[in-house]
Amino acid sequence: MHIVGLGTAVPPRSFTQAECWEALQRADRPEITPRTRAVLKGILNHDHGIERRSLALDSLDEGFELDPDTLHQRFLSHAPKLASRAAADALAAAGIAPREVDAVVVSTCTGYLCPGLTSYVAEALDLRSDALHLDLVGQGCGAALPNLRTAEALIASRRCETVVSVCVEVCSAAFYLDNDLGVLVSACLFGDGAGAAVLSSRPRGTRRGVEWIGAGSLNNPSQRDALRFEQRGGMLRNILTLPVPELAARHARTVLGEVLAREGLAREAIGAWVLHAGGRRVLDALRGSLALGESDVRLSASVLREYGNLSSPFVLFVLKAALEGGVPAGTWWMSSFGAGFSCHGALLRVA
Repeated sequence: MHIVGLGTAVPPRSFTQAECWEALQRADRPEITPRTRAVLKGILNHDHGIERRSLALDSLDEGFELDPDTLHQRFLSHAPKLASRAAADALAAAGIAPREVDAVVVSTCTGYLCPGLTSYVAEALDLRSDALHLDLVGQGCGAALPNLRTAEALIASRRCETVVSVCVEVCSAAFYLDNDLGVLVSACLFGDGAGAAVLSSRPRGTRRGVEWIGAGSLNNPSQRDALRFEQRGGMLRNILTLPVPELAARHARTVLGEVLAREGLAREAIGAWVLHAGGRRVLDALRGSLALGESDVRLSASVLREYGNLSSPFVLFVLKAALEGGVPAGTWWMSSFGAGFSCHGALLRVA
């Protein structure tokens, strides 16, 4: 399988963390107790690796409208548009016409639609009516790699020649406020966006070639409660616990070791790292566990600083930045993790 085109999309408005703090000071909500305000002030006014976030809001004051109907409408209004823009850009980058697409696979965890987002993306792109639609949900921040592995299976089965893979999250449609530390950190961490990849059975186009070599996953249900969504009051409430950085780092090291052993490669063969950051503490834990230098994670840190934690599209943003930023050709490692607790990785050969 070959990755022959990438596209990304974010909402038009981007807000600094300082602007988020100013909006919070104006907010009049019973959930914002003095303790809550103090915690949020500490997060938003200190350098935690995030400078700004793109959010599907006309103003930050809208972000405090947290009833279920408003949040659902925010997802419905923005998720299809972001997903379709990213997919259209990926097809344009690949030089592939929408009518050539045999399947579209869309992952999200921040909202629910029936029919799913694939219906909206297929309509916006004018895909063939017989193109396969697959909607994947419930995989959280780690969803990009399972999504790509689904495309790999479709191509390997020879049922499809060209697949569009999309990850889209409107995290501002899943905001929640109470005095739980994990909830408060989440409110300061996540941004909105979409990433898309065009997968083909053969190399296409004139851009840098990316061949999918092999992949692996580790799913640990015993740690399911460390990172997940729950439903409360008709809304999604993020559960984010203190062990997450250590879990991500340990699982990422295990998946890397297993895939390298299976492919008969030494760790030194990896020339570039495309990693989901999660947050600065998570990225620091990954650096320590994988014995990486600051330069190895600079692109992940840059995406985190500019967009926040985009959840599932994050690694596609990093991969696009690496391809466009002149990172040397060779063997690259891409890895994501999320709800489950799950971790995924893939070896890429980049020309």
